[in-house]
Amino acid sequence: MTDKLVIALAQMTQSVGDLKANADAMLEWRARASGADLIVYPELQLIGYPPEDLVLKPALVTQANYQLDRLAQETADGGPAMLVGTVVAAQGVLFNVVALLDRGAVTAVRAKRELPNYGTFDEKRLFAPGPLPAPIDFRGVKIGVPICEDIWFPFVTAHLRSEGADILISPNGSPFEVDKDDRRQNAVAGTRVRETGLPLAYLNRVGGQDELVFDGASFVMNADLSIAQQLPDWEEALVLTQWEKWDGQWVCLPDDPHPLDERPADIYNAMVLGLRDYVNHNRFPGVVLGLSGGIDSALSAAVAVDALGPDRVWCVMMPSRFTSQDSLDDAVACARLLGVRYDVIPIEPAVGAFDTMLAPAFDGRARDLTEENIQSRIRGLTLMSLSNKFGHMLLTTGNKSEMSVGYATIYGDMAGGYSVLKDAYKTTVFDLSRWRNAHVPSLGLGIGPDGPVMPERIITKPPSAELRADQRDDDSLPPYDMLDPILYGLVEEELSVDDLVGRGFDKDLVARIERLLYVAEYKRRQSPPGVKLGIRNFGRDRRYPITNAFRTI
Repeated sequence: MTDKLVIALAQMTQSVGDLKANADAMLEWRARASGADLIVYPELQLIGYPPEDLVLKPALVTQANYQLDRLAQETADGGPAMLVGTVVAAQGVLFNVVALLDRGAVTAVRAKRELPNYGTFDEKRLFAPGPLPAPIDFRGVKIGVPICEDIWFPFVTAHLRSEGADILISPNGSPFEVDKDDRRQNAVAGTRVRETGLPLAYLNRVGGQDELVFDGASFVMNADLSIAQQLPDWEEALVLTQWEKWDGQWVCLPDDPHPLDERPADIYNAMVLGLRDYVNHNRFPGVVLGLSGGIDSALSAAVAVDALGPDRVWCVMMPSRFTSQDSLDDAVACARLLGVRYDVIPIEPAVGAFDTMLAPAFDGRARDLTEENIQSRIRGLTLMSLSNKFGHMLLTTGNKSEMSVGYATIYGDMAGGYSVLKDAYKTTVFDLSRWRNAHVPSLGLGIGPDGPVMPERIITKPPSAELRADQRDDDSLPPYDMLDPILYGLVEEELSVDDLVGRGFDKDLVARIERLLYVAEYKRRQSPPGVKLGIRNFGRDRRYPITNAFRTI
């Protein structure tokens, strides 16, 4: 029976599906944790999270078993034991588990009980729930291991407490959302600690995985609700936590906490990390995007430079006869501030060709939205051609406000491989642009601008797609400071028209926005992936039928 324990928390990134690379990385981190009794890794670290239907392939489960045995054998050297998240198959079903590897063998396995099946999570599709887990006896200490969702409800931790657990260790794969730090520590971990009277170590991963970004921000909370350890957000970290038994109660010795990002720095860093990992993991040499002189493309370019460096960002201005001189000047000024490659490819020759080609079919019809969309599609075709020829991923620049109401051209400005603004409302885009012009993000590579990234006029001038003369967004949409709260209510909060009228909004306006939201679903189904920032992103969180006659009024 020991009265001291050293537990290493490995807040690390992953490579979904690359089991050998994940196992090798775990062994490297174990070597760095010399002096620890136990090293803990995030949820499903061996196979990567979320694995989605990849985990249904029997070959992956076979490889997971092989790599787990390899890791177990490495613990025969007398170094730290390992608590590893992986998948196991039993009786024809799969379980999301943690396995204790110690002294050359797999000495304990515990399965996840509470399987999330909401928002971005589909675990009931993939896994079977495990039984209420017993604590793991490790060096005479009873360690309860509730896995991620297991701590969002009282049942698993209450059972572990009743079974004599001394310490709770919770491996997680918890994606970033705005204001989630507070929910994790106070609403979830704090509640479980108060209920059980046990200290809890909360371990999360970092890194981007498709639309999800994992922000780390792991911590240890003692039984008195004090934060003994606070790991950084966004960055990998290895911390050897020191535990002692005082008067029958295990306590983690405190250390100086790492400060966590506040808004909007956290949102900006989520965009940077999501884009960086998506581009690098998918082996793109860089990104190409249209730089229009507007705020959306300027912010997207800034994020790309902070994520990848200016040498991997290629900006292209594609002017038409409707492009203002202000936009031309602002685009080139933005490119100079960012230090990126900047080319100008006028689209008028292609516009003229389409006018000639379609003239017989369009004869007798007035010019309308069709001709506007043709311009957008020519730009999309131009950028995709550059992407195909040179290999750069096309970075899409549309925001959530536009995508919500369908003010985006399918096969035009919606074309591309990834979008950092997909879950950012237009008002958030303004906030982020102002913030980045005044701050340097902590996740930047240090080779981007340490001052403004765009001219102030890009932020202050009225937004416009410039697809017709003197066009402005507010010609057909309410101002964004009015539109975005309506959209937030309809999308994030699932409110009805009457609910929003009760908040003071005009009934006809809200009904119109709701209709636009529903009829644009077919476009969003064909949009590229993008960084999840809020609680209801389009795609993984919010899944509506395309053919849908329901309205709340």
